[in-house]
Amino acid sequence: MCGIVGYLGEQQAAPILLNGLSKLEYRGYDSAGICVRDGEADTVVVKAKGRLKVLSEKTDGGRAVRGNCGIGHTRWATHGEPSEKNAHPHHSADNNVVAVHNGIIENYQELKEKLAKKGYSFYSQTDTEVAVNLIDYYYKKNGSDPVQALERSMMRIRGSYALAVMFKEYPGEIYAARKDSPMIIGVSGSDAYIASDVPAILRYTRNVYYIGNMEIARLQKGSVQFFNMDQEEIEKELTEIKWDEESAEKGGYEHYMMKEIHEQPKAIRDTLNSVVHDGEISFTDIGLSDEEIRGISTIYIVACGSAYHVGMTLQYVIEDLAQIPVSVDLASEFRYRKPLLAQDGLVVVISQSGETADSLAALREAKSRGIRTLGIVNVVGSSIAREADNVFYTLAGPEIAVATTKAYSAQLIAGYLLAIQFAKVRGTLGEEQYHQMIAELETLPGKIEKILEDKERIQWFASKFSSAKDIFFVGRGIDYATGMEGSLKMKEISYVHSEAYAAGELKHGTISLIENGILVIGLLTQQELYEKMISNLVEVKSRGAYLMGLTTYGNYSIEDTADFAVYIPRTDSHFTTSLAIIPLQLLGYYVSVSKGLDVDKPRNLAKSVTVE
Repeated sequence: MCGIVGYLGEQQAAPILLNGLSKLEYRGYDSAGICVRDGEADTVVVKAKGRLKVLSEKTDGGRAVRGNCGIGHTRWATHGEPSEKNAHPHHSADNNVVAVHNGIIENYQELKEKLAKKGYSFYSQTDTEVAVNLIDYYYKKNGSDPVQALERSMMRIRGSYALAVMFKEYPGEIYAARKDSPMIIGVSGSDAYIASDVPAILRYTRNVYYIGNMEIARLQKGSVQFFNMDQEEIEKELTEIKWDEESAEKGGYEHYMMKEIHEQPKAIRDTLNSVVHDGEISFTDIGLSDEEIRGISTIYIVACGSAYHVGMTLQYVIEDLAQIPVSVDLASEFRYRKPLLAQDGLVVVISQSGETADSLAALREAKSRGIRTLGIVNVVGSSIAREADNVFYTLAGPEIAVATTKAYSAQLIAGYLLAIQFAKVRGTLGEEQYHQMIAELETLPGKIEKILEDKERIQWFASKFSSAKDIFFVGRGIDYATGMEGSLKMKEISYVHSEAYAAGELKHGTISLIENGILVIGLLTQQELYEKMISNLVEVKSRGAYLMGLTTYGNYSIEDTADFAVYIPRTDSHFTTSLAIIPLQLLGYYVSVSKGLDVDKPRNLAKSVTVE
């Protein structure tokens, strides 16, 4: 959600803060602000409602605010409406403490009432201002020690947070504290940086520390100290980020989303090559041995949003290939339904960021019950990566657009590889078929590139339906799971109401929604279900629907039923989602562009949902 950037060193802080915040715009925000200090002079706080360019204009690109130590923030409103007053940074009454905060403080009202009795007053509606005053209270009560003040405050706060804090009496330092919200700290020479996500500081350093849960950090020029909740100093290892700044830029494309759609072949190749060597799958780096795979009785896939749709596809694939029961849960429901988990089961948690709050909570629930966990994540050092028993890293690189494309495709590949390896180890897939399937996976990048060569047809079709009010996606089996992701892409960036339905359920109520001219997108990539799907499409067409059919080359009879046909190359039926999703991503993108919407930063959405 919100974005945090901090800097201290020899350079002017404000331009660095603004640049870093611009790299976090994809996270979603409604206001922004910075706080900068020049030596021992008072801090200068500048805030603005709306886009970051408003803040940049107020500060002349940062040049009007002098100082080499500062913190910045892009806010997503939770407590209090979007306004300049509620924007971060927030300060205590005497400006002794200034801070920015990501997350939600659940007991802020209780803390606010107790602080009011101590003489504190409040100018905003935010939970963050309560945290700032709580830190100020303990700072003054316990001998002006920033680490101790943060530790005492963390013991009182319930909820999630990443805090970057400046103290008036420590002008050349920034302090950080974290619980369940992501935060990284970078160093380069005499400079030190803090950020809620990697792209914010890639221009300046690729050497970072990951501050752990319930830990505190003290940043000084070119150095960082870490403390646990006993205020004991702890050691941490630097991690080198493999991404570079260029990979997080648009690269000549109009939008990040279109760039990332075109990066899917590379994301798939890189993820494949990370575990496939000389035609064989090796899970050595993941840490799953053949013996452990044979001992797993059930797989539980837990995820949110698009990652959940990956799980829906993988349920079909894994059960068919490996003959092992698979259940798929929305992470936000998993722990609340009190699932019955087999002790020899495997909980697979899928998350691009590795910080998704509900997915992380589900992981912890599984671990608390002694169930083995596997994280499929894209960010090295993220919370899920650190806490899972085993990790399968997807190599999609930085994904900036809110609507996921290449991370989704890389997650699919990771899941296919799990299915194939489980099937081989458990004896449900012969050696010849095993190698054939790996070879077929290696053809997917080239087939995606072929689909992208014909994107102008999708663009034309999208312009025809850019004013649509309702769009329905229908499919059976794996195609139903693919339709769910296609529908999400449409609604999240084009604001068109869309739904995905299992085609066999049409006559159980859904068909009553069909009216003259309404767009229905039928997915027909599963050859054994092709004729049944044709029958379903005939049913909706007879009720006035306009049909788009998406199928594989060779199924040209679709043109007898559909008004518009889209073809994808043939592949193994288990892997068709990887190809079928590309035209659907393009369709959502082009409808959004036709409507003049902000493709990369759709309203009300954020890239990483790090609070419940």
